[in-house]
This record gives sequence, C-alpha cells and structure tokens, in this order.
Amino acid sequence: MGSLQGRTVLVTGAGRGIGRAEALHLASLGANVVVNDPGVGIDGRGGDAGVAQAVVEEILAAGGRAVADQGSVADWGGAERMVERAVAEFGDLHAVVNNAATEVNKGLERLTEAEFDDVVAVKLKGAFAVSHWAAAHWRRRRDAGDRTGRAIVNTASGSGLYNSLPGQSNYAAANAGVAALTTVHALELGRLGVRVNCIAPSMVRTRLTRGVPGMDRASEEGPDPKDPAMVAPLVSYLVGPDCPFTGQVLSIRGGTVFASHGWSLGEHVHKDGGPWTVVELGERLPDLPLADPFEQLAAALGAALGSQGREAVEAMIAAELDRG
Repeated sequence: MGSLQGRTVLVTGAGRGIGRAEALHLASLGANVVVNDPGVGIDGRGGDAGVAQAVVEEILAAGGRAVADQGSVADWGGAERMVERAVAEFGDLHAVVNNAATEVNKGLERLTEAEFDDVVAVKLKGAFAVSHWAAAHWRRRRDAGDRTGRAIVNTASGSGLYNSLPGQSNYAAANAGVAALTTVHALELGRLGVRVNCIAPSMVRTRLTRGVPGMDRASEEGPDPKDPAMVAPLVSYLVGPDCPFTGQVLSIRGGTVFASHGWSLGEHVHKDGGPWTVVELGERLPDLPLADPFEQLAAALGAALGSQGREAVEAMIAAELDRG
C-alpha cells in the first residue's frame, strides 16, 4: 500500500506542469486525487475541460483513483463546489494543494487593472478561497469528533520571495501574499489538527517560465533538474500523515530544498534621543549593506545571463518591457 492510501487530496491547477506532476505522484502513492483545472490559457482566458480529464485518465490507467473538476479557484462558489466534490466522490478531504496560477507579464505603466486583479484573484484569492472551504469542512469534522490530521500545501514562487522578475507586479505580489497566508493559516488551523506549509519552486520548466533565460535547455545527462516531477515528492511528503512541519516555506530548486525565512531584520543604525533628521539619515543609512535587486536577479539566473551581471539584467528588462 502507498504511504497516502485512503487520503483524498485536491490539487488545483493540476492539468499541466507542476500541478499535473503532483497529481500523478500523489496518486502513485495511493491518494485519491481531485484534479482541478479549468484548462485556461496562461493569461487565464479560454477553457478546456479536457485538460483536467486527461490527467484523470492517466491516473486511472495506472490503477489510481481520481476525478476531474473544472471550476475556477477565483470563484467563491466554485472553490466551495470543488471541496464538496472531493467529499462526495471519496467520502472526505484530507489535504489541499493550492497550485493554480495565471500570468500576465507587463511593465507597470502598461499593466491594466484587470490584468493585475485577474492574476491576484487566481493565485492569492484562489488559495484563500479553497483553503477557506476546506477549513470549514474540517471544522465540522472536528466538531463531530474526527481527529484525523489534515494538511494544506500552498505554492508560491521565487518571484515574490527572493528573485522577483521584472514585469511581474501582479504575480510576485500574489506569491508573496501566499507565503504570508501560509504563516497565518498555520497559526489559525493548528487547533483543528491542520498543518499548513508552502513550497516555492524555482527554475522549473512550465508554460509560465518559457520566457525565462535558460529554461529551454534540458539536462543532457541524468534527471532534468527543471522537470516539474522534481517538485512532486516534496508535496507528497508535506500532505502525508507523518510530516511534522507547519508554517514553513520550503524553496526547491532541482534536487535542493531550502528552508526559507522570508523577510527578516538585518543590520541596523540607531540613534538615541529624539527622531532622526534627514541629514543624519543621509549620513548613516549608506553604511548599511543593502542588497542590489539587479545583482540579486543576475545571481539567481546565473549562467543564463553570462558574466555581465547587472548590465545583462538591465538589458533584459529593457528588451522585454519596452516592446510594443
């Protein structure tokens, strides 16, 4: 029997990329999987019911158990219905993997209100909505005496946590928000026996990362570190009954898993007695070792940009955001 035998997991955005890899891996370990995906384009438009169903067929062909759901996580009622679907099909819901995301990359001066709202609605509101309805179900089960352990795994990104990409005001802000939700919900839901953690995949080959320099090159030898399948075992562990962690953000890049600590207080300057003056701040603040976001992005992208560092990043930004 698999380590997740009998547990039911709802995976959003599971029709392609990371979500699909997660759904297949969870099913291979015995989980009942609700494959949620409306089959929309990268920008959230359109829809294809066959995208989620195709993953379900893969799972069924391998002897697993799965059902498709085509609802939008950004729709409050749709989020409720997918939780109800899991319970109706498999008798209960043990874990949620909030993976769904859309992306519209544009410079700040060109990004429209709707393009900002739509991306945030799927990534951030969607994670909240599905978690809300799952938590409501778990509260009812808890009140009825059920002490089964439950789990939520949110999905953030390096963009928003440590190497935000230009053109991603909406996507980076939403992912940073998802990481914050993780901490809040871990504190809230512990009383219900629910663990809440977050993964932040980096440099994974999906539809959303095609434009990132270097992502089109696969490994010529051994496992491909950019394959979405590299992420799936971490999610399977986090939803499992034996995982002790909660409130953690774990970044994963290839075969390396990092414990992420988010924003933290660094070096400081101090003045006793009264507020600073502008002149004093101008004299003291330059002494702090401050991070350069251009250099940070160059380091994150590494060999994809060559040895030019900041200059290469600035050229990439100008080429990408000043078009059209």
